[in-house]
Amino acid sequence: MGKIKEPLPVKLIASIFTATGELLEEAGVRLSQEFGPIDYESELLPFDHTTYYAAEFGENLKRRFVAFEELVHPGQLADIKLLTNALEMKWAVGGRPREGKRRINIDPGYVSHSKLVLATTKNHAHRIYLGQGVYAEVTLHFRDGTFRAWPWTYPDYASPPLIAVFNQLRALYVKQLR
Repeated sequence: MGKIKEPLPVKLIASIFTATGELLEEAGVRLSQEFGPIDYESELLPFDHTTYYAAEFGENLKRRFVAFEELVHPGQLADIKLLTNALEMKWAVGGRPREGKRRINIDPGYVSHSKLVLATTKNHAHRIYLGQGVYAEVTLHFRDGTFRAWPWTYPDYASPPLIAVFNQLRALYVKQLR
């Protein structure tokens, strides 16, 4: 029988995309109020691997990844997803939930030594239920010095530019644990 032990803390990250630059900045400020100082911010990236969100958000979406200085317990992921969903609804057209009227998408997750985990409200065969309507997906795994995709990994997360972002985040995380 294995001994029960607490997991190491993990590096909280968020993918934020919107068509509005001001809202992207406002979201970064609001997230840092909740989770502490941002210690990593990617360059502004085009969100162009899918047209799935075009009807809801419009065209020319921009994305930024942020990470937070304070490491978190991985068991907090469901609560964090609920908070980011609430923020999305706060900034929705009219300031309340209305189907198809969000103006921003905030996807939280975390980086650890061995994986990138994303929170989602959508169930699928490869996702684990965390509670409160939230699932976790191991989107990337770290092997032979780099993150690698699974068959289910979203194409943008499997792309070389985003793999480079997550490798940087992992290096920052490993340095923090020393």
